[in-house]
Amino acid sequence: MNQLYKILDLGCGTRKRPGAIGVDINPATGADIIHDLGIFPYPFTDDSFTEVYVDNVLEHLDNVIKTMEELHRISQPGAVIKVIVPYFKSRWAFIDPTHKHFFTVGSFSYFDPDSEVSKVYPYSKVRFKPIKIIFNETVERGWFMSIVKKIANRWPDAYERNLANFFPLDDITFYLRVLK
Repeated sequence: MNQLYKILDLGCGTRKRPGAIGVDINPATGADIIHDLGIFPYPFTDDSFTEVYVDNVLEHLDNVIKTMEELHRISQPGAVIKVIVPYFKSRWAFIDPTHKHFFTVGSFSYFDPDSEVSKVYPYSKVRFKPIKIIFNETVERGWFMSIVKKIANRWPDAYERNLANFFPLDDITFYLRVLK
């Protein structure tokens, strides 16, 4: 029988979420498990987690598709994965020389069975259903950018096409439901 852990915090750093199993490559972080997230498989059995947090980690890893496949493997059906990444228009996306990937509103469309993108580009067989996308969920930048944030969160595709070049937000959070 598989061990059920419930909550996983990948790349937890020094701010591991309460009640979570923390995984990080750095032994100085106090993570519960020291593991390089670029090495597969992760040290968990199939269907171990109901929640997974990937907070400012995915942009540092070599293989986004393989990482998402591994998250799918270790998550239970219906689990929620919260991915926070720098938004590709943000200067923060490019300041850090260790960033290898950049993310847009449509970056996880490849895993959505209802998306035309996943049908045209079947890079992976694993599936996630986007629950919501939120710009700057924890970032505040003044009254004007709070208006931009409201617009972006209400109409993410329109924001990305029409306003992101002029008023770039900082990060983007994806809530994904695991489909099996």
